[in-house]
Amino acid sequence: MGALFSYPFFRRALLAGILIALCAALLGVNLVLRRFSMLGDGLSHVGFGTLSIAAAAGVAPMAVAVPVVILAAFLLLRLQNNGRIKGDAAIALTSSSALAVGLIAASLSHGGNVDLHGYLFGSVLAVTGGDLWLCAGISAVTLALYTLCYRRLFAVTFDAAFARATGLRVGNYQLLLALLTAVTVVVGMRMMGALLISALLIFPALSAMRVCRSYRGVVLTAAATSVCCFALGLVLSFLWNTPVGATVVVTDLAAFLLACCLSPLARR
Repeated sequence: MGALFSYPFFRRALLAGILIALCAALLGVNLVLRRFSMLGDGLSHVGFGTLSIAAAAGVAPMAVAVPVVILAAFLLLRLQNNGRIKGDAAIALTSSSALAVGLIAASLSHGGNVDLHGYLFGSVLAVTGGDLWLCAGISAVTLALYTLCYRRLFAVTFDAAFARATGLRVGNYQLLLALLTAVTVVVGMRMMGALLISALLIFPALSAMRVCRSYRGVVLTAAATSVCCFALGLVLSFLWNTPVGATVVVTDLAAFLLACCLSPLARR
């Protein structure tokens, strides 16, 4: 197994994946507690549609996908707060529409030059040195903002009405959470794919909530679980010759089932 670390692409994938898994876990705790956990799924489908259209048009996919997904996050948040189509219905409408548009764009692309499989299921070989630096930059910004806004995000997550009554601008922090999630999802799609990236947001948070009772404990446990599961899933995918994204998700599922078994002991 030590030979794996001799491959540059494996080291890049491991480092980039750990950074994205860490950010996704932190953001996922707030999304799950706010009952907005499917935001990542909706944004990943929007990202897939945008990447497919950009690739078919011969435009740099990431340069187009990031602003479009950020805009989609803003619109979904507005629908969640003020629109007639709220919550899961708005996300389902957006995600299914974006996925359909992406599939049509891929099928109509000249010469079939859109890497449909890579966008849907991810590819660890697609991680370049530039992607690694991008992950590092995004992770640094996300961790810094999350640390600075930790108490405010806590207040907004658990009691938005009370936070608003104390003068806190709840909408701004909800928008910050959505924007960070959007960027994390787009970058994470390079490895996990559009169909599996939302698992990095949801599974670690759910696992941590089974064994921890405090918000701080949930955040720290979710971060540790996400990083360990990604690293283990990446190694197992190479040893078993299985898809990376799917192996990571199965590893997260195993961690969740283990947390469910340990939950009665934690409550004591």
